[in-house]
Amino acid sequence: MKKSSFVAMILGTIGGILFALGMCMALIAEWNARQPGIVLGGLGVAVLLIMLLVWRKMENKEPIHLSGKTIGTVLLGILEALVLGVGMCLTMVWGRMIVGTLVGIVGIVLLLCLIPMVKGIK
Repeated sequence: MKKSSFVAMILGTIGGILFALGMCMALIAEWNARQPGIVLGGLGVAVLLIMLLVWRKMENKEPIHLSGKTIGTVLLGILEALVLGVGMCLTMVWGRMIVGTLVGIVGIVLLLCLIPMVKGIK
């Protein structure tokens, strides 16, 4: 394993855990920890962004250029992840198993469509 991949794996794991725990703290009302959850989730996002910058620097890649396609792809990915999350909520929180499963499958298929959109088909 390359050093850059190892550093990215460690920072990605730390950032992902901080973000997930922060979102749980912010969104689960029984925990009564909305403000600290938002702070912890923001810290997780910051660690993930640092991980991206560090990894790109270690791999000697050029900085990310923001274009309309890049912004559109990110927004589409966020929308598709939200569709998957709604399907999960329908299944696990609201007890709508069939509808939640179908919405979740649609979310997964939409997320899979990001791969050819970003990489292209050759």
